[in-house]
Amino acid sequence: MVVTARVEPPASAADGVVPVAADVNGDALAEPDVGRALDDVTGDPRGTVAPSAEDSRPRGSLLSAGGRVVSSLLGAAPDPLEAALRMLAAAAADVVGAVDGGGPVDPLDERDPEYIRETLPALRLLSSVYFRADVRGLENIPVAGPVLLVGNHSDGTMIADTFVFAQAFYDHFGPDRRFHQLAHDLVFKAPGARALVQQYGTIPASPENMKRALLRDAALLVYPGGDHETYRPSWESGEVGFGGRTGFIELALEHNVPIVPIVAIGGQETGLFLGRGRRLASALQLNRLLRLKVLPLVIGPPFGITVLDLPGRIPLPSKITIRVLPRLDLRDSLGPNPDPEEGYRLVTSTMQRTLTGLGNKRRFPVIG
Repeated sequence: MVVTARVEPPASAADGVVPVAADVNGDALAEPDVGRALDDVTGDPRGTVAPSAEDSRPRGSLLSAGGRVVSSLLGAAPDPLEAALRMLAAAAADVVGAVDGGGPVDPLDERDPEYIRETLPALRLLSSVYFRADVRGLENIPVAGPVLLVGNHSDGTMIADTFVFAQAFYDHFGPDRRFHQLAHDLVFKAPGARALVQQYGTIPASPENMKRALLRDAALLVYPGGDHETYRPSWESGEVGFGGRTGFIELALEHNVPIVPIVAIGGQETGLFLGRGRRLASALQLNRLLRLKVLPLVIGPPFGITVLDLPGRIPLPSKITIRVLPRLDLRDSLGPNPDPEEGYRLVTSTMQRTLTGLGNKRRFPVIG
């Protein structure tokens, strides 16, 4: 039995699928900050790597032995526990490096295909067992060349849907396919935490970084809804909420790249999201101090009520469903000089139809 997120051909029209890392203001703590920036301008693909002679030799560590048992039961290779330890070691090394100091680095160069290859088993286990991930339609993403992946977003700063999608993407295309996701720059000021994402291709949201990523033929994932969408109340889980932000359309037109919509559901059920808290954030001037426009209340374990997911929240094991829709070429669909507002309506309406279809099939919260 192979444990991996389900990656299957696109669902039929009966599934509610129609062709088709912010603002673009992702101002939340760990949110893609695309909008502001935009408006300014594992081995084996199936996760079944044959064990080598080195992999099969005895290991003395009790933890490693336990990991091999888990791997055998779940069909994950290499050892998912070893992969998790590799990620923790990278985080610890980043903390030590921050204490010692160091020169500036190019965030696009921090992506490490070998690290991705070594740690994918841990994400695969999380996606497949904990979130019971169902990801379909990855074949709609070009195997090479620049493309703008535009997603709806959920789960506050925990970004479960992003981790699930990243695992499925790298399992499908392999770690050598360049893939970047945008995140709020506060993520990169947190030693340890940043090491868990930047080696997977996460970069600070800025016009320069986005342009450079596309010029390097990357698949670039953006969440135009940013904090406005990821902290929407749980009862609005079935709504695409980009807040009228058209920066992603302008980016696609400027660089003449296709848009591939990514539609996800389930992330807003990993906790009970009670609202965005915009008035309180404004009163505290958080936008000026931290570029945060929200101060949301979320209920979830282990602390019960959290504010902006602090002091911490463990996401509930909600089933995450993701559909990758067929690519959209704005000029093919709307003419040689598309109006950004028309492009916005085309993308969001297409995504909304699919999200509505997925929501109609979801019978129970968390369970799916």
